[in-house]
Amino acid sequence: MSTLPDEEPIFTLTTGPVDAYSQVLRGLSQPVLYDYDPAFLGFYEKVVGKLRTAFRTEHMPVILQGEPVLALEAGAASLIAREDVVLNLVSGVYGAGFGYWAKRYCAELLEIRVPFDEVIDPASVAALLKARPDIRIVAVCHHDTPSGTINPVAEIGRIVAAHGAYLLVDAVSSFGGMDIGPDTCQADLFVTGPNKCLGCPPGLSLVGVTPRAWDKMKKNPAAPRDSFLSILDWEHAARRDRPFPFTPSVSEINGLNAALDLYLSEGPEHVWARHSLTAAACRAGVLAMGLRLWPADERTASPTATAVRIPGAVEDAALRAAARARYGVVFSSGRGETLGKLIRIGHMGPTARPLYAVVALTALGGAIRALGHPVDVPAGVAAALAVIDENIAREATG
Repeated sequence: MSTLPDEEPIFTLTTGPVDAYSQVLRGLSQPVLYDYDPAFLGFYEKVVGKLRTAFRTEHMPVILQGEPVLALEAGAASLIAREDVVLNLVSGVYGAGFGYWAKRYCAELLEIRVPFDEVIDPASVAALLKARPDIRIVAVCHHDTPSGTINPVAEIGRIVAAHGAYLLVDAVSSFGGMDIGPDTCQADLFVTGPNKCLGCPPGLSLVGVTPRAWDKMKKNPAAPRDSFLSILDWEHAARRDRPFPFTPSVSEINGLNAALDLYLSEGPEHVWARHSLTAAACRAGVLAMGLRLWPADERTASPTATAVRIPGAVEDAALRAAARARYGVVFSSGRGETLGKLIRIGHMGPTARPLYAVVALTALGGAIRALGHPVDVPAGVAAALAVIDENIAREATG
């Protein structure tokens, strides 16, 4: 088998965009209603209610009409006031990126940085908050996909809450794939999207907002209003008796509705479990083949993506091209500081199924071997299957 560059791949095992669930694709094909039709107004209200249930929060969330970068930049512009001191926690490329936005709006930007194969130590956060009691806002990326690592946001959230600061969490590539939500990490602004673990195409931002965050944004004269970057404009959009700031993405709302139905009907715990099992099988296979994970400590590795260090003799682009051409499998490259150093295998939404770990390992190992670097592909596949079989046996015995 050979897949030409201009042919569609057979398996998209990336960290986003991810393949969409078939039910979501059917949802996207539903009629596009006029946004002020009573049927759509009621439907939109119900979708936001489902999102609140999925978030496991009592506060009504907000849907912004653009992929999650919109909400992250809007969060910086809205929550951060000119007099604020901001602490940005940087363990990867996307965590660092938020600092560029934060710096535009704050009085002072502080950062705790760790190597991009490590995660933030909550003790370092507590120490800096004690040393700088004037810190008003803390920002953290839960899952920095270019590193495939998970920050301990629940513990960080408890520390920030005790300090009285506001917490902004980027959970774009973790929500829906693991036990994370606005309340579990005490986030004042919780930013995610349906285009990762919920199995939708990119196009919306999903934002959890606490009452104290609404109050702070309203008191911030620099917070965007009458703007595409505005969160405030959408505060009451879920109410059928209030107007939309501008035309919502009707088809994307249809798709989100289907994704939320899938997520809630399967049960969040079951969804998290299959993400976790897929990643565990993949990590076991990577190590058994003789390759190395990117995270310095496997305990910090993400259940929604596996980052694999590229062997020194292998070139990143050649590896990805070989996997696509020989096996029809697409992986993600690194980003920024991790570009050229690792390959990312996504376990998100429809591809968070254990069998896809076997597919990924076969394509990754086969491509590396074709490029002249020895790896034990059969051992990798066997290790992944052992993890899967052990889980099946455990479930069978209760």
